[in-house]
Amino acid sequence: MIVLGLDPGTATTGYGVVERKAGKLHCHDVGCLVTSPDHPPEQRLAHLFDQVTELFGTYEPSAVAVERLFFNKNVRTAIAVGQARGVLLLAAARKRLALSEYTPLEVKQAVAGHGGAPKSQVQYMVKAILSLGELPKPDDAADALAIAICHQNSHGLRQRMAGQ
Repeated sequence: MIVLGLDPGTATTGYGVVERKAGKLHCHDVGCLVTSPDHPPEQRLAHLFDQVTELFGTYEPSAVAVERLFFNKNVRTAIAVGQARGVLLLAAARKRLALSEYTPLEVKQAVAGHGGAPKSQVQYMVKAILSLGELPKPDDAADALAIAICHQNSHGLRQRMAGQ
């Protein structure tokens, strides 16, 4: 199963493509979708839609996992992230891809073992779980891999529980 993990943002959306083969997780790709601050918001969102749609075509994921928005003290940032999330959800729906959402707490628990893990610990665990040569960077990309890992593990657990 190939999962595309997404850490939404209007300026930068992290993505990570993780596949489970023979019980082991493998990273196919990691990076960021970037939009220009020189463009108006609607063009940035359209560009984000086009970029994520291209990722769907390239990797043909079975599922998409997106970080769920949590309340942010900066309302402007929360609105911009919410708009980016909406675009990502729409793109997944248009491709009829299974979509799951996870809170930052759930992702940290799934990857690092506890919800209060600092970003550095999450990055270290992502590196270890995926047997990467170096820590995934930037933070948005590392977070996207962590979201994909969270989904892979959650999905596998749900399948095993359903089989019993």
